[in-house]
Amino acid sequence: MDLSLAPLSSPPERSGPLLLVIADGFGCADAGPSNAIAEADSPRIDELVSGDYATELLAHGKAVGLPTDGDMGNSEVGHNALGAGRIFAQGAKLVNKAIDDGSMFEGKAWNEVIEAGRSHRLHFLGLHSDGNVHSHTDHLYAMLRAAAEAGVTDCAVHILLDGRDVAIRSALTYIEATEAVLTEINSANPGANFRIASGGGRMTITMDRYNADWPMVERGYNAHTHGVGRQFASATEAVETMYGESDTGDQNLEAFVIAEGGEPVGTMSDGDGVVFFNFRGDRAIEISQAYEDTDFAQFDRGSNPKVNYVGLLQYDGDALVPKTYLVDPPSIDQTVSEYLCAEGLRSFAISETQKFGHVTYFWNGNRSGFINEDLETYVEIPSDNVEFNKTPAMKVREITEQTIELLRSGDFDWGRLNFPSPDMVGHTGDLSATIEAIRVLEDCMGQLLDVIEELGGVLVFTADHGNADIMYTEKNGVKTPLTSHTLSPVPFAIFDPSNNGAYTLDAPENAGLSNVAATVVNLLGFEAPSNYDASLITVAA
Repeated sequence: MDLSLAPLSSPPERSGPLLLVIADGFGCADAGPSNAIAEADSPRIDELVSGDYATELLAHGKAVGLPTDGDMGNSEVGHNALGAGRIFAQGAKLVNKAIDDGSMFEGKAWNEVIEAGRSHRLHFLGLHSDGNVHSHTDHLYAMLRAAAEAGVTDCAVHILLDGRDVAIRSALTYIEATEAVLTEINSANPGANFRIASGGGRMTITMDRYNADWPMVERGYNAHTHGVGRQFASATEAVETMYGESDTGDQNLEAFVIAEGGEPVGTMSDGDGVVFFNFRGDRAIEISQAYEDTDFAQFDRGSNPKVNYVGLLQYDGDALVPKTYLVDPPSIDQTVSEYLCAEGLRSFAISETQKFGHVTYFWNGNRSGFINEDLETYVEIPSDNVEFNKTPAMKVREITEQTIELLRSGDFDWGRLNFPSPDMVGHTGDLSATIEAIRVLEDCMGQLLDVIEELGGVLVFTADHGNADIMYTEKNGVKTPLTSHTLSPVPFAIFDPSNNGAYTLDAPENAGLSNVAATVVNLLGFEAPSNYDASLITVAA
């Protein structure tokens, strides 16, 4: 495939590099007391995003390949769109289609896991909400009903409580809905025993990512597999009890196990079938490895039953995790980094662990490793294993310091970074901590703007989705923390002190994240690929 780029006839002239800054979770919403971004003192950022070379971009719904415009964007699909320059059908949309047309239930993977469930026990494990960021309970219900129709009678459901992409304490609503579906199935199928078997908060068990907290995965594995955890008679009793013991949200509740007579009701044994029903990849990889890898060494799995494990999607196409999956992921090719590597441009990508995979794997179209190791440098700064509202700066200062070193080295034509704090601190629901995160971001952005001006470069500022822009909702005087992403657009701004009319901002109607790649290509002096979504600038002839 020809990945060459045609040079612009009148390229922007500058002596320094291009830096793309992705402020994760930095949305554009009306000012007010719930908007941590507006509440923070951030004059440099305010000036940047209100200038002549600034606009707003769609970062949710159909603009990033999700099924409807009511679907919140997320970091994975956001970075896919930023790096790919086009919109690809994503997670939930792919799964919806496979369920609607029945193809999910006709494939080899489904039939094999169902056969395991018929002869032994079938397990469903995943995030238990309709947040539609990692999973959707509609997918779970469709598979539960299909499994019962296929003759499965013994089924255990292991639920990871959300409170992050949905209301902070909404677990009981989802448990009630799921229990109704399980009752429906058991009533319609004599001898069926479909039940909830274990659970816990998504930030306490199972759903770690980027190898940040393997003990978290171990706790989940032991609860789901071996029935290790605090015992309750039902999931409702578990959640109600833990609600009464602290004011923590669902995402931080401890592991629990449903038991009868002191015995867990849904442990795993050799030959069982296990379906992980999350469609988003980042927090599904480690638990998949725990079930699949024969040479697994991250923790002691105990008896380690040999189960037939499948994922809803394949979560890492290069590492082949998991090996078996129900729905094919989107095939994303011709990413902007592929084009720029083909032109010999040198680049760097940097973030801390929490978002490192976003500026590498997801940016590169769900592809692990380098495109061209001779031209690319990837820098990962280890994240601290703490609650992020306790350290709202996260590693933003360290990212900034190392980025400045990379820029001043003269070794790179362009680079990209992700500042994770507006998103990760925003997810805690702590308004004051998120305001502090924005203040730190402001200080670091000021440093980067000064260095870019010093070097004669250009800085592009944007985000992948909203979060910190709406920190709570208020009804009848009662404030409820909002820990989820938002449907807000995100900023896009260019800082280019050397631009003397070489281009103008010319954003197309309903521009979104996928328009950024063509813009970066133009700013680096090339015509954008013909199949890319339109650039946000028009270069003078």
